[in-house]
Amino acid sequence: MIGFLFSLVAVLVLVGIALVGVGGLGLKVLFGVIIPYAAVLTFFAGLVYRVVDWARSPVPFRIPTTCGQEKSLAWIKPNKIDNPCSTGAVVLRMIFEVLTFRSLFRNMKLDYREGPKIRYSSEKFLWLFAIMFHYAFLVVILRHLRFFTEPIALWQQTLEHLDGFLEFNLASYAIGLPTIQLSGLVLLGGVTLLLVRRIVVPGVRYISLAADWFPLFLITFICLTGLLARYVVRIDVVKVKEMAMGLATFHPVVPDGISVWFYIHLFLVCVLFAYFPFSKLMHMGGVFLSPTRNLVNNSRAVRHVNPWSYPVKTHSYQEYEDDFREEMVEAGLPVDKSLEEAEAEKAAKEAPAAPDTQETEEKRED
Repeated sequence: MIGFLFSLVAVLVLVGIALVGVGGLGLKVLFGVIIPYAAVLTFFAGLVYRVVDWARSPVPFRIPTTCGQEKSLAWIKPNKIDNPCSTGAVVLRMIFEVLTFRSLFRNMKLDYREGPKIRYSSEKFLWLFAIMFHYAFLVVILRHLRFFTEPIALWQQTLEHLDGFLEFNLASYAIGLPTIQLSGLVLLGGVTLLLVRRIVVPGVRYISLAADWFPLFLITFICLTGLLARYVVRIDVVKVKEMAMGLATFHPVVPDGISVWFYIHLFLVCVLFAYFPFSKLMHMGGVFLSPTRNLVNNSRAVRHVNPWSYPVKTHSYQEYEDDFREEMVEAGLPVDKSLEEAEAEKAAKEAPAAPDTQETEEKRED
């Protein structure tokens, strides 16, 4: 559990840095302007670097992950999605993978029952947690775009109304709470369930590293500080909008009166942005460049030759035996030629060739 404790302490230290930096030292320009710009620049630079690096990786052969019958004989029905044989099938497979996490939905769990017997069963909870987390995260990001646009687009207003459709208006007005947005609560629930699963399941906990724990803790604290700033501390949204518009238009301003909890939330988001391209979270872009997903499996129909092949100097067995024949004989290993045969063959090759008899007689007559 070293990775667990290290990641938790690291996130708490980040919270403390922002708390001391803004609340104690008053470094609002650093945490409100410089760090966000640096984080966004790091995010896009890292994103381009990783994508270019993946795109330059050679993939000479067809290595798609398959889970069904490949197209072969006419009377054998192929699985067009799990074993795509055309570009259209690959596109359809990628759509299902990106939008519905189809491969994760088909995830199987292995259990040992009654001694050595193995049982496979379906495990849909991980798929459900992942769907909750990713789609809630998407809605939260889209909702936050309203801070960077003026006027607010119609689709943003519609999304916000749909996200808060369970709001009890009378209770909200009575206690003075803003509209309750479900996406933030679902996001916190999804990341919490993923975190609990990683703690509770022994096999998952055993293989978990700090690179697995840190993003979960970081996103959890982002959700907590965001919900705290929205429902408890009640930050000034107008001033936050002014600050966000200044960053978006490259005319940064740092209004007074914004709670320190907003800066903590913003700092954690900046850390996530800067950390994203160099972490496992980069699977968001990597799925589109993965040869196990984006290739057509037509290895039976088309012969694929490695375009990067080059002549390689080989060392045949006969050459190997010529080099180590004596050692092989001493070790009792079988050889194709005995030492006597090899010596005779070598002597025959080294002996000068006998001159042609007819040519010799003509020279004598001359």
